[in-house]
Amino acid sequence: MATDQALLPAIRVQGIEKSFKDLQVLRGVDFDVMPGSIFALLGSNGAGKTTLVKILSTLLKPDTGTAAVNGFDVGTQAEDVRGSISLTGQFTAVDDVLSGRENLVLVARLRHLPNPGTVAGSLLARFGLEEAANRRAATYSGGMRRRLDIAMSLIGDPPVLFLDEPTTGLDPQARIEVWRTIRQLAGQGTTVLLTTQYLEEAEQLADRIAILHRGTIIQNGTLAELKQLLPAATVEYVEKQPSLEDVFLALVGDAPEDQQEQPTSASATRKEH
Repeated sequence: MATDQALLPAIRVQGIEKSFKDLQVLRGVDFDVMPGSIFALLGSNGAGKTTLVKILSTLLKPDTGTAAVNGFDVGTQAEDVRGSISLTGQFTAVDDVLSGRENLVLVARLRHLPNPGTVAGSLLARFGLEEAANRRAATYSGGMRRRLDIAMSLIGDPPVLFLDEPTTGLDPQARIEVWRTIRQLAGQGTTVLLTTQYLEEAEQLADRIAILHRGTIIQNGTLAELKQLLPAATVEYVEKQPSLEDVFLALVGDAPEDQQEQPTSASATRKEH
């Protein structure tokens, strides 16, 4: 039975549509996310990423379609869904006045967990924040604040974690710290749905990538599968595989025309295979 459960999607989305008055944001979205994997929902601003996450976390109701998280229907079993997930948005929920330890203890008490101090200590160690545990969160770097925010979201051990553009506004070093944390979570069995507009982020982290454009999924696959959508290119004697950025711009059609038509240099020649 446990094996059968592991084969079922941790997240299943089927035909989800959502409009706000005359604006249709989601136009029939379908995808599955397997347990313990990192699934990146990649799209530009306004593509519908945050709206979809709000539906999956029971904060919004879809107009049509169904979705299930950890085996629970988001429409009819909202309480069970909320007990299975945690959501970290673009802005941290960290209280700057409190220390890192106090932030964690507070959330553990709000969740009515026994031994909140022990829970806090374990998470501080897990996320490499022990040395800064008693400092006010206001003194933390961007990467440390985001790690603390994710640690707070994991109190209670939710099997599914939604990260809505978690590295927005972070510097490159802080972003790498958060990436390392996300990989560790997936390695320990947490299912992660990550929304991002950063192509490199999806490329670095995701087991599967879905490109959301104008309210619908236009491609869904592994990085290798998406790269196969474009032909390999050669510049003189050097073969160049298409990047995820090449795939994304080709699919959504937003590349400037002058970039589409001109070679990268006067001496470069391109051959398609």
